[in-house]
Amino acid sequence: MERGPWPRAMAARWLLLLLLGPALQVHAQLDSSDFISIDCGLPETSTGFTDNVTKLSYVPDTGFTDAGTNHNISAEYVTASLPMNWHTLRSFSGDRDARSCYTVGDLVSGLKYLIRAMFMYGNYDNLNRLPIFDLYLGVNYWQTVNISATDEMMIYEIISIISDDHVQVCLVDTGSGTPFISSLDLRPLKNNLYPQSDESQGLVLSDRRNFGASDSVIVRYPDDPYHRIWMPLLSKTAEWSVISTDNIVENRSNSFEAPSAVMQTAVMPTDPSSAFGFIWNAQSSAKNHMPGYVCMVYLAELQHLPRNTVRQFNIYLNGELGYSGGYTPSYLFTDVIYSDKPFYSSHPYNISMNATKTSTLPPIMNAAEIFSVVSTTGTATIAQEVAAITAVRDTYKVKKNWMGDPCAPKKYAWDGLRCKYFESSPPSVTGLNLSSSGLSGNVSFSFANLKGLQYLDLSSNNLTGSIPEILSQLSLLTLLDFTGNQI
Repeated sequence: MERGPWPRAMAARWLLLLLLGPALQVHAQLDSSDFISIDCGLPETSTGFTDNVTKLSYVPDTGFTDAGTNHNISAEYVTASLPMNWHTLRSFSGDRDARSCYTVGDLVSGLKYLIRAMFMYGNYDNLNRLPIFDLYLGVNYWQTVNISATDEMMIYEIISIISDDHVQVCLVDTGSGTPFISSLDLRPLKNNLYPQSDESQGLVLSDRRNFGASDSVIVRYPDDPYHRIWMPLLSKTAEWSVISTDNIVENRSNSFEAPSAVMQTAVMPTDPSSAFGFIWNAQSSAKNHMPGYVCMVYLAELQHLPRNTVRQFNIYLNGELGYSGGYTPSYLFTDVIYSDKPFYSSHPYNISMNATKTSTLPPIMNAAEIFSVVSTTGTATIAQEVAAITAVRDTYKVKKNWMGDPCAPKKYAWDGLRCKYFESSPPSVTGLNLSSSGLSGNVSFSFANLKGLQYLDLSSNNLTGSIPEILSQLSLLTLLDFTGNQI
């Protein structure tokens, strides 16, 4: 059942719910063969490799993109402990606002995916220039990639519903250095997981922490069947202490499914009367000045408490009481306290807990996830027209920056295309200028599938044969230029 709204004054913005339903022993029915793991920058002749820890197979990025160049990170950054997928990368040098994309197919339309892009600069170009560039999921802005150190392994992750049988992950040159990428993972999720991610918004990972785990313990696949990566957070101060168990910790809800390996450790303040918790700052960007956040706090009692002891505490967000009456964690069962809607603040966010007056033990906390929310309502070009213009590109091997969606976002529309934009329907291609583009061979029938086409300029190429009669069915076409060909 669900318990406890936050105070009325804040309920219009967000609500925290406590999942205390009957115990569910949930086991993910997933096959790692559905995972897509791409190591960017591997040579075309490579057959890929198997990761030593996860035993997952990585494939080269040949076939996912036809742009960019392969590189190895500098030898000084290659260590015995550095996984193989960080050794190489693909960079995309180009003009400002140039968009370079990976197209990943064989997906399940309407399914929710965890998509992870990884970056390690490693001074691959011997320039020691740390770049900043934008990351897009399809036509929607995902995040700004800000490479902060030469040897840092940076991971950017989004959970989103994919509306087609393929998705494009795009890097955009913003004029602050050359975009690059080290590896790309796609992991299918059950659609009931992370209910805050829906058709209108995705969740961008800000942090995912396993409290009480030792510094060397990183929980991932196969302990987490969805291959989420849980980083350890073990306080070195005397203010926190660690409790743990070897027993299995079960989930009560199938909305988040924290792994038992994560829930088997927890932290608590050494002073039972002390409040404790964690703080984070909003990460604003030029495209998202005040992002909204959702947070999940995972709680489970790990000690079998004697009858005369009580662990009960209140939970606050930025000083506002989040659960009235005091909360008592369940022994070896995971509860999740989470925000079902994003909350916004110009100040740091503070999740804090303190014991109630009747409690004899301090609060505990096992794990937490923090996500910012991004819109996924951007509208892609009409699917039939995308297929048509893509067929034209592939037929003539067009040497232009034709990557990503042809018309959207408007700023990154393909060179030579003119598009018409609508408020509540997909954009449409209305003009195409391929003059002097080195086209040869017959005139493609695919042009006829651009139903909104008003002008088509194919002049000064090496086209041969005849003009397809089917082009006469383009009712809006007013200009058709074949001059300078061998038609």
